Amino acid sequence: GIAAGAHANGVQTNCFGLMIAAAYNSGIRDFDVEEAYKIAYKNETGYSKRPFGSGKYDLAYFVKEGYIPAKDTTLANGWVFNFGASHTLEFAYTSYGVSQFAKALGKTEDYKKLTKQAGNWKNIFDPETKFIRPRYENGKFIENFNPMQAWRGFQEANAYQYTWYVPQDPAGLIKILGLDLFNKRLETTFNESQKSTFGGGNGIDSFSGLEMLYNHGNQPCLHHSFLFNYSGKPWLTQKWSRAICEEFYGAEPLHGYGFGQDEDQGQLGAWFVMASIGLFDVQGHAAMNPTFQFGSPLFDKVTIKLDPKYYKGEELVIETKNNSKKNKYIQSASFNGEKIENAWIDRKKTNRRRNLVF
Repeated sequence: GIAAGAHANGVQTNCFGLMIAAAYNSGIRDFDVEEAYKIAYKNETGYSKRPFGSGKYDLAYFVKEGYIPAKDTTLANGWVFNFGASHTLEFAYTSYGVSQFAKALGKTEDYKKLTKQAGNWKNIFDPETKFIRPRYENGKFIENFNPMQAWRGFQEANAYQYTWYVPQDPAGLIKILGLDLFNKRLETTFNESQKSTFGGGNGIDSFSGLEMLYNHGNQPCLHHSFLFNYSGKPWLTQKWSRAICEEFYGAEPLHGYGFGQDEDQGQLGAWFVMASIGLFDVQGHAAMNPTFQFGSPLFDKVTIKLDPKYYKGEELVIETKNNSKKNKYIQSASFNGEKIENAWIDRKKTNRRRNLVF
């Protein structure tokens, strides 16, 4: 983005293409779609002569080799970074978002190319340790691997936290880990992280939880509690998303609220808004037909006014009956009087005036 009048990129990556795709998938299309797609596609595949400040400086490895190796990359301003594993995961996710944009526009060959890139996360999964693990250019995994160690191949997090960073393909991650290990590891994550307030404890620093199992004070972990919706245990999504709302967020002088929050682009506040009304999307509406997955609403009733420019109805009403800190688990749900059997709802259904009742 713009900082001090110039383009800057502190984390050497970006999600601009995915954001454009998500807007299109959500029905926001009052822009030059073809030009926007051209920009989004180039951002995921164009590795030559990327201007300083655009991010994705190591994209060539991702596109040509299928993963970004563990090696130092030096930028034009002298910065040196070595975050190949986390960048591989992030580029795979954004490739998925733009692949869905391509699919919606009927760009078949682009869709195939981007879908292949979206699967590049598998190239750095270590079947021995069952973690995402940085690899050298020669294909070997790094030695002396510690999944709790931050900054070694992972920017602002560790392998334990980043192994969950496959929002575009939770089913694929479950398959490669195995359902039992997936659930056991995820349950351990929250049982243990609750002891440190889902981050670095009382440390007022967004990086205080970098070597924890979970760090709600920074962005890479924010979708983790909603992954139980994909692994057959939606009640644990309800339990832990609500616990984070009630225990992590608060008031402190440095970041405004919460212990050690890094409020980049308002993302942590936005997470609270969505989790507190019981709606969230692990994929960030990157799918061509996005959904909202359910959490546990904090409020008895929420009325969302809908912009007539993009919606056919005036408002969406979410009601939560018999709601309390004790009664936090959804026993049944209905939408406009029709029973919901799943732990999610299609976004398209919310476009008209509707009532969602838990």
